[in-house]
Amino acid sequence: MTISSSGDVLFLRGLSVECIIGFIEWERHVKQRVVIDLELPVDCRGAAATDEVASTLDYKRLAKRVIAFVEASEFKLVETLAHRVALLVLEEFDLPWIRLTLNKPGAIRSSRDVGVSIERSRADLAGRADVANLGGPAGKGQA
Repeated sequence: MTISSSGDVLFLRGLSVECIIGFIEWERHVKQRVVIDLELPVDCRGAAATDEVASTLDYKRLAKRVIAFVEASEFKLVETLAHRVALLVLEEFDLPWIRLTLNKPGAIRSSRDVGVSIERSRADLAGRADVANLGGPAGKGQA
């Protein structure tokens, strides 16, 4: 996969995952849906030239990894879940930056959804203790 400053962006929108998320007591016992949108830097010229997935970011593999992580998580805050997913993707897919939006539909009455939009870069990985806890369900219950 080639990553450059081409300005090309691969996106994955509407990734719907069930997980434990929330700080209210009942939320700690019932899986709720979160919806994730990702934007990732990928130079599409190599993939266009070869027409091979090896020349780009394998978004199916990326989606499966994010789903597995989120399903195994048990965070209290959407902010924490979004941050940890961003660090996971940066680390495991060797990307320079990520834009991530995480929505929790129905969290607030009279509102379609609530959530956060964040941007993270490789600099956010440096010296972070939580990076060591990115594999699978680690970080359960941490906020």
